Amino acid sequence: MSGAGAPRISLDGAGLKVTIVAGLWNTEIAEGLLAGAHRALAAAKAEVTEVRVPGSFELPVVSKAALDNGADAVVALGVIIRGGTPHFEYVADAATSGLTQVAIVTGKPVGFGVLTLDHEQQGLDRAGLPGSTEDKGAEAAEAAVATAIALREIRR
Repeated sequence: MSGAGAPRISLDGAGLKVTIVAGLWNTEIAEGLLAGAHRALAAAKAEVTEVRVPGSFELPVVSKAALDNGADAVVALGVIIRGGTPHFEYVADAATSGLTQVAIVTGKPVGFGVLTLDHEQQGLDRAGLPGSTEDKGAEAAEAAVATAIALREIRR
């Protein structure tokens, strides 16, 4: 299992404003990621808002807007499944590079919960659904909160 070795994080995110930006494509997987992110953020006691976007390509611009307008961190969630055309590579690269740039430009964390998959079953295995072996939505949320806390400590 690729999630082996993942850290177990218990965080106090009280006072942090976190926006979840979630794509709508591949509904069952996307909803599982979203539920996992909400569970992790509730456990961390972060203040949460949610914005839905059409797909993963739109994640960077909306994530930047959320961070520019008061969010301390973003959790970006999306599902990209390889098809028979190069579209997969373009969208996966745009989402990954774009979200990286957003974090660097804003100086605020972006939890990366974009699944890039060869087939649907890989997403079902990682979406935090009943029977899933991993919960990538929760992991992305925990990473965003942990990074926001680390940045807060550095900037004191």
